[in-house]
Amino acid sequence: MIDLKKKCWREKVTAEITLAHVLQFAREAGSNMNAAEVATFLNEKGRAQDVWTHMMQAGEDYLKSSLADRMPRIHSVTPPAARAGNFH
Repeated sequence: MIDLKKKCWREKVTAEITLAHVLQFAREAGSNMNAAEVATFLNEKGRAQDVWTHMMQAGEDYLKSSLADRMPRIHSVTPPAARAGNFH
């Protein structure tokens, strides 16, 4: 039974990178950009859309990998005809 009161229960996951995050990233990279410059950077050349696309792909890859780890492994079985060889 799923405990819907648990804080970790989700029907969907929403992730965001805010200007505050990008400002922090810029500072860590040694830049002194202000919020307006960061907003411009984020929105130029389709960068925000590219970030979203990368986040979605990373999430998809992670979930597929996690699901694969949970699935029982079924070993490939060679059909009997293939093992017996091809007699002509």
